[in-house]
Amino acid sequence: MAQALPVQEAGAAPAVAPASGARPFRRRLRAQRAAFAAALVVLLLVLVALAAPLLTALAGQDPNTYHPDLVDSAAGGVPIGPFGGISADHWLGVEPQTGRDLFARIVYGARVSLGVALVATVLQITLGLVIGLTAALGSRRVDRLLSWITDINVALPLMVIALALLAIVPDTFPRPVLIALVLGGIGWSGISKIVRAQALALTSLDFVAAARLSGRGRWAIARRELLPSLAAPVITYGALAFPSNIVAEAALSFLGVGIKPPTPSWGQMLTEANTWYQAAPTYLLLPAGLLFITVLALTVLGEGVRTALDPRAASRLRVGTRNSDGGAP
Repeated sequence: MAQALPVQEAGAAPAVAPASGARPFRRRLRAQRAAFAAALVVLLLVLVALAAPLLTALAGQDPNTYHPDLVDSAAGGVPIGPFGGISADHWLGVEPQTGRDLFARIVYGARVSLGVALVATVLQITLGLVIGLTAALGSRRVDRLLSWITDINVALPLMVIALALLAIVPDTFPRPVLIALVLGGIGWSGISKIVRAQALALTSLDFVAAARLSGRGRWAIARRELLPSLAAPVITYGALAFPSNIVAEAALSFLGVGIKPPTPSWGQMLTEANTWYQAAPTYLLLPAGLLFITVLALTVLGEGVRTALDPRAASRLRVGTRNSDGGAP
């Protein structure tokens, strides 16, 4: 599940994105070679997921067509040919027992896994913003109630709750949508605590006091004054929560309560490959390797975004860049 970032104390100065625009942010991100490479990997994965129908059409395959002639039924359904049945028609081989094209299932699985994680992350951030701002700007009683609910949510074993919720919902409900709603609906507490702490710190500053004196209401102040200053921690949290949600979706599918066949996902493929790691190792290595690369790239990119949005880290990065170019610090 998504891990909560460290929460600042209410009296501390909030981490606000420098008012330098998108171009300096891109420059600082490009200065971090690992983060820039991770951004390219993530962009490639997103393009592959969006272009899944086109890519499978070019390959002349689809993710759900069975090819029983490509597996050896006498050997239990092992793909015929080297490396899991790789050929000119099946670029990554075929699935054991069914003979379904692995390339088609991998690219469509990327669409499902990334889509579920994206919707879950957006829902987590939306709920966290609403609850955190309501707690910070509401009355003391509202703040206590919402803080109590948030603390209970933090203490709950979220994976166990997700397993229970997904187990009791009938399969007639669209599974990817359900998983995204469950992950988003129970994973908002981390960003809520961050937003509350940052909003409480911001409300003591002069520009918020000036907005109050001008006659603006609480939600007008939240929309015009607080939200722009909360952009940096919220974006950072989202960048780090996204890979956590990918892992959560894969784990739920691996445990049998996530994406159901025939819809492909990387976690579901890992579940089915669990019994084939010796007879057809490529069937296990492909989704596992792609899942590892995706989570690693998103995590590195999230750290790079955090550094580029932090004014102090950005200033250190500029100093390091000048030194590497031979200039004076």
